[in-house]
Amino acid sequence: MRHLWRAAFVIARRDFTAVVLSRTFILFLLGPLLPILIGFAFGGLGSKISSTDLRPVVGIAMSAADNGAIERARDGLTQRMGDQALPHLRPVPRAPDPRAQLARPDSAVVAILSGSLAHPVLTGKAEDLDHLQGDVSLLASAALAERSLRFVAVDRQEVATSHGAQAQGQLVIGRIAQVVMFFLTILLAGMILSNLVEEKTNKIIEILAAAVPIDAIFLGKLMAMLAMSFVGILFWGGTALLLLIMLGDGVANLPAPAVGWPLFLLLAIVYFAMAYTLLGSLFLGIGAQATTVREVQTLNMPITMGQMLIFFFASYAVDHMGSPAEIAACIFPWSSPFAMIVRAAQDGAVWPHLVAIVWQAAFVALIIRVGVLLFRRHVMQSGGRWWRRLFRPTTG
Repeated sequence: MRHLWRAAFVIARRDFTAVVLSRTFILFLLGPLLPILIGFAFGGLGSKISSTDLRPVVGIAMSAADNGAIERARDGLTQRMGDQALPHLRPVPRAPDPRAQLARPDSAVVAILSGSLAHPVLTGKAEDLDHLQGDVSLLASAALAERSLRFVAVDRQEVATSHGAQAQGQLVIGRIAQVVMFFLTILLAGMILSNLVEEKTNKIIEILAAAVPIDAIFLGKLMAMLAMSFVGILFWGGTALLLLIMLGDGVANLPAPAVGWPLFLLLAIVYFAMAYTLLGSLFLGIGAQATTVREVQTLNMPITMGQMLIFFFASYAVDHMGSPAEIAACIFPWSSPFAMIVRAAQDGAVWPHLVAIVWQAAFVALIIRVGVLLFRRHVMQSGGRWWRRLFRPTTG
């Protein structure tokens, strides 16, 4: 066993150095940041367009008192509903015929509101009136209510803690950790599929297999890719932390997870490693059977769809902690890390995580063992019936 781990560390150091010290690794680190920056840029542009150019403008041509009342009503409603919920209002000169006013080339409004608050008249195209009629009715009703109704004062009674709000916040924390883990896993684990194709093509795998056990090759490559993933996560996490510090301390109001922040962050790292190695060992075993890059590309789509199904199952199950679906998600090896990290945010018990980590690690060892035996049987053309040697000691 000591010889196996020593050989695995040699393979891991060889692969890790070859990947991290290459020039393409810099592009790998910067690659996920570019879509985020582009998304922020287009999101800001889209927000600007939606808040200015595409917001409907309604001209108001009523008496000065009615104009002031309806504008005050809009200001009060938008404080609760948001500025995009209601059309923008702009005073326009009163005219005998609003239709002629809308037909003028210099008209900058889509409709004109005339008449009075009690009997408003909205003039415009039929499709614009369909969208604006309800909003204008709400504004006129609110303006009239300001004159006739007295707002009821609401007394405040503050509490230090709210169990319902805390539980909801902890669920949000767990879901955020679950999504981040899945995103990192699907981004990083897929690279293992093609890990052995080049070495099989160049016949390097035969030299490695003659020098060290095949189990050590598989384990070392998995360790190297996991270490490379942590280097990427450290870079991306440091960038995200720097942005949070620059933008302010908005996350300071989040409630603490049920197990506490230090243990929750430690479990998040461990569960990511488990999710990565569970999928990575499976991908390594499947990719080791492929002989060309084209076969790996063909396998990539169904494997990605399988990852999505696993995540959807775990995401659905955690809404009802303790339900049969949630327990099944915690037991099923590939969904267990995603379900257990949400449980860590909602439940303070530690022993289920120890059991889950041991359970997941056992499956990693089993998958690596099966992959090695299949590789030896179908690629190296040795080993006989693989299932008979599943639990036998590893040899060189």
